[in-house]
Amino acid sequence: MLTRKHLPRRAFLQGAGALIGLPMLDAMIPAFAQTKPTKPPLRMAFVYVPNGIIMPDWTPTRTGKGFDFPHLLEPLAPYRENLLLVSGLTLNGGRALGDGPGDHARAAASFLTGAHPRKTAGADIHNGVSVDQFAAQQIGKATRFPSLELGCEDGRQAGNCDSGYSCAYSNSLAWRSPTTPMPPEVNPRAVFERLFGDQAGTGLNQAKRELYQKSILDFVRADTQKLQGKLGANDRRKLDEYLSAVREIERRIESAEGANQQVTPTLEKPTGIPLDFAEHLRLMFDLLLAAFQTDSTRIVTLMVGREGSGRSYREIGIPDAHHPLTHHKNDPEMVDKVRRINRYHAEQFAAFAGRLKATQDAQGSLMDNVMVLYGSGLSDGNRHQHHELPVVLVGSRAMMGGRHVRYPPEAPMTNLYLAMLEQMGVQAESFGDSQARLNVFAPA
Repeated sequence: MLTRKHLPRRAFLQGAGALIGLPMLDAMIPAFAQTKPTKPPLRMAFVYVPNGIIMPDWTPTRTGKGFDFPHLLEPLAPYRENLLLVSGLTLNGGRALGDGPGDHARAAASFLTGAHPRKTAGADIHNGVSVDQFAAQQIGKATRFPSLELGCEDGRQAGNCDSGYSCAYSNSLAWRSPTTPMPPEVNPRAVFERLFGDQAGTGLNQAKRELYQKSILDFVRADTQKLQGKLGANDRRKLDEYLSAVREIERRIESAEGANQQVTPTLEKPTGIPLDFAEHLRLMFDLLLAAFQTDSTRIVTLMVGREGSGRSYREIGIPDAHHPLTHHKNDPEMVDKVRRINRYHAEQFAAFAGRLKATQDAQGSLMDNVMVLYGSGLSDGNRHQHHELPVVLVGSRAMMGGRHVRYPPEAPMTNLYLAMLEQMGVQAESFGDSQARLNVFAPA
């Protein structure tokens, strides 16, 4: 039934300090607009994997819509029509340019900035503004949070992490200004509280919930019941599914906190971070999805691992540290281990793509209203190459077109960022070392 009243798009469930954003509901569409749907907002995310990729197992042999799926891209095959593979791009800022070693630090620092970072391990760091922050400065006021910075591996921000380069370069993708990195939050509990919990940032609401052994949903129960009485059957179902997903995230964080209490103190695993890497990454992906679903932010970065990461992957039978393995010198056994790590990361990303596709949003699924770039600042980690980078985007079928597009050698990665900014409605004549905006997206 059409009425003159509607629910504001940025409505919340509130109670005892908790503030839970709502997904897109039919009731948020004004009566006068229900016969002419409004275009939902586009969201943009960047997912970074460290240490490069085994490129022969990544790059399709064919371009266009009929491209093949090499081994490392096979997990994404179910989402072919929502994919855009872009080959041939370069980050010149990641190269030495006279500064000698330090490719890992430069790879991360230049990935979203297109800049060449100053080589220093001191306080005089200098990089460039990252594309996510460039966008947040123009459109960030439309949401509760201008942007979110997430990660799965903690790292210090000071000192020397790579051949005279500050750790700030290796451990941060987002740069608010050339001198201000924005380190990723790696603790799912902290992200959960930021999205749904104590808005004052004091932690008191979490402590209260723990004292009474209650879920955050218990504190908004009255508001939830009041809202449900005003919704139609379809909206009630959407709300129930969304709140169930919030509770599931909360339960998994609580489970991780309980498991961490059983480990020895020498492990120094912060509260809220699962011991299992895949569960940690899944939680971060689910929090990213929830932030997009509630329009809490439209811009997110996620570092699967810090650049130069030495994480081991015992859960897939690889106890060796990741970074040393990438210096394989073409040893078949080491190459195979890196390939398996690459595939493992791709499988986690593909599972996230599946959740985007399954999550309802205005006029379709959330997949229809996102651009998520997955890639690395290195192609061949063995030779520290910054050209022919691995880049794939998932999102709207209309925009992505299920295509593999190849550009001439040395095309700047920032040319792609100009195109992404345009899709986000962000004005930019140039960005970083860009030369021209790529005409890469199909008409939406």
